[in-house]
Amino acid sequence: MDPQDVEYEPVSVKEVLAEMKDTAELLIDLSYSAVLNGSDDIAREVLELEGRMDILQLQGRMSLLMAARSPEDAEQLAPVLGVMGAAEKISNAAGDIAKIVLEDIGMPDAIRTALPEAIEVLVRATVDEGSPYADRTLLDVNMETETGVRVIAIRRQSVTGKRRWLMNPGPDSRLEPGDSLLLRGPLDGIETVYEDVTGRPYESPDAVEPPIEDLERAVDSITLMKDMSELAVDLAYGAVLFDSEGVAEEVKELEAEVDALKSRFEAWTLRAASRVEDPVRLRGLVHLASATEVISDAALEISEGVLRGIDAHPVVAAAVEESDEVIVRLSVGVDAPLAGSTLGEEMVKTETGMRVIAVRRGGDDGEWVVQPGSTTELRGGDVIIAKGTRTGADRLRELVGGEDAFDQ
Repeated sequence: MDPQDVEYEPVSVKEVLAEMKDTAELLIDLSYSAVLNGSDDIAREVLELEGRMDILQLQGRMSLLMAARSPEDAEQLAPVLGVMGAAEKISNAAGDIAKIVLEDIGMPDAIRTALPEAIEVLVRATVDEGSPYADRTLLDVNMETETGVRVIAIRRQSVTGKRRWLMNPGPDSRLEPGDSLLLRGPLDGIETVYEDVTGRPYESPDAVEPPIEDLERAVDSITLMKDMSELAVDLAYGAVLFDSEGVAEEVKELEAEVDALKSRFEAWTLRAASRVEDPVRLRGLVHLASATEVISDAALEISEGVLRGIDAHPVVAAAVEESDEVIVRLSVGVDAPLAGSTLGEEMVKTETGMRVIAVRRGGDDGEWVVQPGSTTELRGGDVIIAKGTRTGADRLRELVGGEDAFDQ
């Protein structure tokens, strides 16, 4: 993109920040999906969205420069620039991941069967005219409750021929024939939904065992790096939204863990290179690890203002609140349905569509549990941070007792 193509025009910084946040998160999903499926089409979508992110960043920076009229303004707006720059870094990293596919840099087949074990299956499916989902809303089809599969984005072509992404669609979003859906969920649910959407059976990648132990360790490391980096981004936006130094410290810890994992990954990859038939095929794995580390670094930059005790400009929190995917912090009531139950027992994710990304234990120690799973038990007095749709957030409030934890 040529910067000369973008001229100053008055824009809402809040709307730009919200779109940058949503786009960055979608880019992470799309880029790994491109690698997982070996899809040139999805990789090209990533590069198109990366170009859109470049424009958003320039527009946002111009508006911020116009708004700064004093040292006090500059101090307040500096963290906003940091958040914008971090979102741009995530975008660039996603673009680098997409180029692994487009430029055929090389990727061991084992990574394509390892990633589904580390994340929910992520696929793109085009709505067929004969699909039972065609011309119905997400609320009407009740897909997530019945299958655990969520539509995280819809790509639609307008009458003018221009394609646009609808990120984190809500219950009133209607699925139209020709829509490209980005689906995320458990494998058995994906198999059912994919066939209903497209009219064709879903073909999962054949399992491939890494040829040597060191390569298996490298693949395991990179899948864990992906999980931690994505979680760090979620927590970083939560830290800004709630001005929580405790959450920001968790982001810092995750970033350090990703760095350590990358060091181990490099050692195992170098050992494996001397024993694989074609070491050049490991180049893509190295690129993937480097891009994943950049994402975790960007997460730390988002929360840096909180860590340094700099009050975030209200526009940042407002943008996070108004983005397509919301982050909420809720206190678990002593008599709430979730108190004393595990996340899996109450089927929190399936029933609400919300993903609990962290739990702060009640009591004096205030210990944080990051990446809670289905066996994580919630107790009265715990504080949870969750991410999902606004409708899902309302359902989750009912399960935890309905209290937003503003002061914890």
